[in-house]
Amino acid sequence: MSLNSTAAPHWEEILVHRLMHFGHRNWIVIADSAYPAQSNSGIETIATGAGHLEVLGKTLRAIADCKHLRAKVLVDAELKSVAECDAPGATAVRQGLYQVLGHHDARELDHELILSMLASSGRLFRILILKSTLSIPYSSIFLELDCGYWDSASEARLRNSLKRASEVQSVAQSTEQRAKFPRFSGPFSGAT
Repeated sequence: MSLNSTAAPHWEEILVHRLMHFGHRNWIVIADSAYPAQSNSGIETIATGAGHLEVLGKTLRAIADCKHLRAKVLVDAELKSVAECDAPGATAVRQGLYQVLGHHDARELDHELILSMLASSGRLFRILILKSTLSIPYSSIFLELDCGYWDSASEARLRNSLKRASEVQSVAQSTEQRAKFPRFSGPFSGAT
């Protein structure tokens, strides 16, 4: 190694740095070892060299430490059907994921649907893929980042309030227009 070279940052340091820049609509994927490298320049892939549950746990803790973020957790629906005889260790992985995800409200979706959501977001927003050493199919965990200080209930209340305000404004404008332009009451109105 030359004196001018610097060691590559550890994946955890990179994660913490990316989280400072990430926000609503960015994604982090905790991927199994066979997850493909993608060609989109907005997708960064890091081979962590670490175990799946370790990477997931550290990532969830790092997100929890960020006041501006929270994660929506998506899990491949296929994982629950991966047979132990086809993928030795699948049962232990499912149990471990259940423990690590704990209080997180994980949604199960078809793998292809999650990938299409990821591809759609990847057109505009950055994605970080953290590859683990795990070799169990459909074990990747997808974290869609959302605003940590604003939840969906708050957003729904805001949208309803804006909609009501818009409706009131529309009625007021309509009433104002009628006042400016009264109906014609000339000699032909009401004629039969």
